[in-house]
Amino acid sequence: MNARHALTEHRHYAYRGCAPDPDQPTQSAADPNLPLDAWTTSTVDGGLPQRERVEQQKAARAICGRCPVLDACRAYGNIAIPGGGLVEPVGIWGGQTALNRHRALIALRTAQPATAEPAPSPGRIAEAGTVAKLRVLRALARETDTELVAYRAGMDVRTANWHRANLCTLLGLDKETTTREQLLGVAKANRLLPANVRIVPDGRWPIAAGPTTDGARQRRLAPDSPSPSRCPSCPTPAPRPPP
Repeated sequence: MNARHALTEHRHYAYRGCAPDPDQPTQSAADPNLPLDAWTTSTVDGGLPQRERVEQQKAARAICGRCPVLDACRAYGNIAIPGGGLVEPVGIWGGQTALNRHRALIALRTAQPATAEPAPSPGRIAEAGTVAKLRVLRALARETDTELVAYRAGMDVRTANWHRANLCTLLGLDKETTTREQLLGVAKANRLLPANVRIVPDGRWPIAAGPTTDGARQRRLAPDSPSPSRCPSCPTPAPRPPP
């Protein structure tokens, strides 16, 4: 049973303090003089003066304090959603204002230590250190163009791109979102490249795993860049070992 269901199906839910008064649907059943807007964002044109709004919220929270569904309401109102916010970002829930609940969420997140990415295993480092993959890494450090990377690595583009994608996997990186410089940085950290190797800055398409034919990976990493196109007059370099 989720928190929302636990709240709405609570046997005392109908007797909650913020339930509408049967005779005055815009007012609280617990206090007919208190509008339901005290628990939510005010719908009055222009809003209420701050002092009046604060007094209404104070009265609403006092009613929450003796509400039979206080705990279930608070549990639901403090649920964090994947996007980073609260499931109910405004209003009073479980006797807590939106500001109180957001502060509690921030405090909880800052108190939790960041989870470090697991380091690649020695076996995977060894797989990433084959002759072919090291040639690709060295070429990738010198070039940003896909065909020139393959040319300097002494292989065709398809093979070079396969090695690039495989390197991402072996080093624990997401090939769909990892940039070229990130891949090379991890390679240096794991001594697959010399510490003093010079890495030229990322070009127009900073892709670690090589471009996809449909352009999806390119657009994901550099959505504002124009579609890549090769100059018709530029000759395709023949694969050969790097100098």
